[in-house]
Amino acid sequence: MIHPILKMGDARLLRVAEPVSVFDTPELHRLIGDMFETMHAAGGAGLAAPQIGVNLRLVIFGFEKVARYPDAPPVPPTVLINPVITLLNGAMEEGWEGCLSVPGLRGVVARHARLRYTGFDAKGAPIDRTVEGFHARVVQHECDHLDGILYPMRVRDFTRFGFTEVLFPELTGQPDD
Repeated sequence: MIHPILKMGDARLLRVAEPVSVFDTPELHRLIGDMFETMHAAGGAGLAAPQIGVNLRLVIFGFEKVARYPDAPPVPPTVLINPVITLLNGAMEEGWEGCLSVPGLRGVVARHARLRYTGFDAKGAPIDRTVEGFHARVVQHECDHLDGILYPMRVRDFTRFGFTEVLFPELTGQPDD
């Protein structure tokens, strides 16, 4: 089932999400399926449960190719529950971001270039990955949603924040992610 995606300004996007305590349930699998369906329908690279009004520490992400980031390398489809991010060095990379909850806008955000993330999959099996580049950016962006942070809160230079159709006219007509 495709869910409506909450938009910036909705107070539910500003909450700190609650940990998932029970894994491998029909309800959790249905929620994850709905999240993937919603993300794909919106053309996104990732989606956090709070973006559809579910206050749980659950994110999904991954794609072979995504129209909003045509140069991005593939990111494996991932269900990440109760994530913990460990920064592996202080190196930062700036990059353009968009968000399904902030439609029509893009901004440059500095993110950690390399990190390790741990958590659990839908069945409760542990996940432990070390990633860099765009994969690291996606993980940080989605996990920010679990702490009530939207990417515009991380924009430092508002001369590099604006409407997608103005900044990237070649991408006009594509949904934000």
